[in-house]
Amino acid sequence: MSKKLHLSPDQLKPLVSGLGTCIATDKIAVQGLPVRFMYREHPVNQADSGWRFLSGLESDAYMENANNQGAYDVNLIANIDPSIVAHLKAEAGAAFEKASGDGEFQEAGDWEPDED
Repeated sequence: MSKKLHLSPDQLKPLVSGLGTCIATDKIAVQGLPVRFMYREHPVNQADSGWRFLSGLESDAYMENANNQGAYDVNLIANIDPSIVAHLKAEAGAAFEKASGDGEFQEAGDWEPDED
């Protein structure tokens, strides 16, 4: 089953290039909600940027269903929410959050990735 993304390829502007893919939830990529939490981990393969994007409205049950997220070009997410662009050069281990969909990103200083 193919997902209908929030933006079609002809709607995309070249906001960022060469970063590769990211993981984003369908709340962002399909529904078009703004990013409220973003973090970067070490890439899992050569195409992966390491960036992960969430709307902040995902429940644990939602996140446990792998069908609710996907690998997308970082440029798609930047077109949905251009506020991420200023932080995309951050190194692995960086995390940013914003209190509302239209607020400014702040460093998420107390965040640590889950260890599986």
